[in-house]
Amino acid sequence: MNHVMVRVYGALNDFLPPARRHVPHTVVFEGRTSVRDLIERAGVPHPEVDLILVNGESVAFDRLVRDADRVAVFPRFRTLDIGSVTRVRPPPLDAIRFVVDGHLGKLARYLRLVGLDTTCPAGARDAELADTSAHERRILLTRDQPLLKRKVVAYGYFVRQTMPQQQLVEVLRHFGPLPLAPFTRCLLCNTTLRDVPKSAVDARLPERTRQAFDEFRACDGCGRVYWRGSHWGRLSAIVEAAANLTVRART
Repeated sequence: MNHVMVRVYGALNDFLPPARRHVPHTVVFEGRTSVRDLIERAGVPHPEVDLILVNGESVAFDRLVRDADRVAVFPRFRTLDIGSVTRVRPPPLDAIRFVVDGHLGKLARYLRLVGLDTTCPAGARDAELADTSAHERRILLTRDQPLLKRKVVAYGYFVRQTMPQQQLVEVLRHFGPLPLAPFTRCLLCNTTLRDVPKSAVDARLPERTRQAFDEFRACDGCGRVYWRGSHWGRLSAIVEAAANLTVRART
């Protein structure tokens, strides 16, 4: 039997049992084991890891651990540039786009509400979500740890909060600052909305809406029409609150 000493830092402690948080602890293993397998066996999903040190040296996920190694595992760094040091961080994304687990459907709607490209395939299985993340270079958002640990997932995040509005703030804080463009995407299908004349959608409007409003946006994906109805104020309040809380967290 081999023994290594593991210390997990920062938010990665969320994945450990209380007795192992913020302190070094011994992990026992047999045979050939990569550092990635070791830390995931301890509970930490690899997409959340930004730096691994083994005996003080930065290593990649495939580095084999040996008896008596000392392993330090770090989450995403916000203020330090470790790009020249880390060997586990994937290449930077050209744009921040998300694929969201179906269990976080309301979060997906809120991300679209603030203008972020977010897919949430209805009824998709774990393998499909992981493949979408890999092939489309989207960040996978989930509360399913085994899903996040799938090998093909390079970009992913475990959402800690359980309430959708709090989840929105959490994601904006973690990945921000992000270029937000509220009310530019369809809440149902993620298609970018376009301004349309009233005459183009007149036949699809309820009578009261036709009389009270003149400005409309339409979705070419699912055909839904949007206007500044009674729902607009509630949605605007969600956007404003999320933006304010996100900015407050950075100051």
